[in-house]
Amino acid sequence: MSARVSNTSRYESALAVLQRRQAEMSDAQMQMTSGKRVNKPSDDPTAAARAERAFIAQQRIESSQRSVGVSRNAMALTESALGRAMEQLQAGRERLVSAGNGSYGAAERAALANDLVALRGQLLALANQTDGAGGYIFGGQGAPSEPFVDAIDPGTGLPTVAYVGPGGEGQVSNSEQMPTSADGEKVWMSARTGNGQFVTDAAAGNTGSAYIDPGSVTDPSLLTGQPYDVVFSVGPGGTTYDLLMNGATVSAGNAYAPGTAIAIDGMKFTVSGVPANGDSFTIADSTNDLDPFEALDKAIAVLRNPAATAGTVKQAVNNGLRDMDAVMNHFSAGRSTAGAALSRLDQIHERNQDRDLWAKTVQSDAEDLDMVQAVSDFQNKQTSYQAALQSYAMVQRMSLFDYLK
Repeated sequence: MSARVSNTSRYESALAVLQRRQAEMSDAQMQMTSGKRVNKPSDDPTAAARAERAFIAQQRIESSQRSVGVSRNAMALTESALGRAMEQLQAGRERLVSAGNGSYGAAERAALANDLVALRGQLLALANQTDGAGGYIFGGQGAPSEPFVDAIDPGTGLPTVAYVGPGGEGQVSNSEQMPTSADGEKVWMSARTGNGQFVTDAAAGNTGSAYIDPGSVTDPSLLTGQPYDVVFSVGPGGTTYDLLMNGATVSAGNAYAPGTAIAIDGMKFTVSGVPANGDSFTIADSTNDLDPFEALDKAIAVLRNPAATAGTVKQAVNNGLRDMDAVMNHFSAGRSTAGAALSRLDQIHERNQDRDLWAKTVQSDAEDLDMVQAVSDFQNKQTSYQAALQSYAMVQRMSLFDYLK
């Protein structure tokens, strides 16, 4: 009885060893086939958890890279659109310079006005450019329809363009600055009027041929920000002008010399041409509400008016050139902002690549197989299995009947 128990125990023990060696060899073969040391969490729970965290990090980085791509496309379109807008404004500037030609009549000026109308339409199309994904690159925080629409200014009766989109800019990430659209109102409708500090203009009722230039600042510390007027008087004794600030006379009876600079409170400007009695010019503080459409519409209205005087045309040309230069400078700043965003996105892209490489390295270290070591281990396990198989075969042949033979 005891001999049978002993033999059975040896058989079971040998079989258990054989099965264990076979399982170990099978696991080693599976690792070599997959190239992974950890194929399931039970293989190495700690390494599996580390590899899983690294894998999740890679997914987040991949999502961030997609966001970078979306933002980069939007900023590239923004920079390109502003560049083309500046080209259109430069073409409009050349038309205005031509309109200042004293030999041009009403027909020639009307033809130039038609050219400016066409340029205006192209600018509006650029302002309403889509991003290719159903949005608008100047749509702020997600305009559902075209953010810029044609309208009529109730004050002047002139055509104008209104921004109807939401303010601000779209963002595709909360942790990184990745804009998906530009603030259309800020980019297109917020240039500084005049020369950036003050705005000169002729009064609407002027009948002479005089016009005023944009002026310049001579001493910023003397600027008051108050409105000024230059009012001309023409009499037997010659032409004089009064300077008024907020409606109160500051200086009266000044002799007028065409083309000679007039200076007051840190400002300098020049009136040229021949003013009529009662003609006046205004100087007001600059504001951040100039847009290219307004600049073009004012010039177009004058050039299309066959009754416009030489002074009115000259003033319209001067104001148009001044305003277009201001808008182009503003667009240039907008292009710089888009370019800075593209540079920042490139840095984020490179940083994500570094992080992705790190995450893949961590995952590889945690779960990948050292193939040289794996081959050696497999050969050892194969040898152990063969030894266990031979041992089992020997034990299986050992019986009383074999002995009696």
